[in-house]
Amino acid sequence: MNAQIKIINTANGYMALCQDTPEDITPAWFSVDFWREKSAVVGSSKGRYTTWFVAFEHSHWVLRHYWRGGMMEKFSKDAYFYTGLENTRAMGELRLLDALYREQFAVPKPIAANIVRDGLFYRADIIIERVDGAEDLVAKLTKGTMTQAQWHALGATIAQFHRRGVYHADLNAKNILWQPQQTDSAQERFYLIDFDRGELKTPNAKWQKANLDRLLRSFNKEQGKQPTLAFTPANWAALLEGYHAVVPKV
Repeated sequence: MNAQIKIINTANGYMALCQDTPEDITPAWFSVDFWREKSAVVGSSKGRYTTWFVAFEHSHWVLRHYWRGGMMEKFSKDAYFYTGLENTRAMGELRLLDALYREQFAVPKPIAANIVRDGLFYRADIIIERVDGAEDLVAKLTKGTMTQAQWHALGATIAQFHRRGVYHADLNAKNILWQPQQTDSAQERFYLIDFDRGELKTPNAKWQKANLDRLLRSFNKEQGKQPTLAFTPANWAALLEGYHAVVPKV
């Protein structure tokens, strides 16, 4: 998993660059203010914190800062204890994305990460390629229904990740993108995004089921917020049917 990523020492940390990353990249690129000055910020996604969309030459990127959650957020919003570059959340996500992208899984193309040291702590940002024309499932299902075949395909997509041993730490409806058919030869596709704290594990029915249970809770939670969200028990059954066509029931 290590061969494709180049590590560059910076004044106060490291940059990690994937293949095809522009050679003139600097740590400044990981600040939204850098892109604002170039009038290159073209949008954002607001969750607990903001993720920024930027346009660079012919590329469209997603810039995301690593923020803390849970109890630790009360002590620091974005500083993590540094125990080595390979143990940082940014490097973990970048390496996992790089491996999966090269294996042609439905994940965004990773671009680069920036890790800034501050004594015993670090802060980090990541840049990935924006999935062209895609929208998250919550946005899609507020506009209308998906067919049984689409739910089946979504289940099969998740199963392919699980069969590879990919553990997604936050599998929820907003971390799944639907990309409509782009060309006559390219079919519609479901992508998984946001692999912070994700990892490769030995496939096991216990954690795989827990991952699916988390996704189901997410659909139900979103439907509680938006009663018109197009999600039914029959939809979930179709998803599971597609899933178990790839990963048989134990």
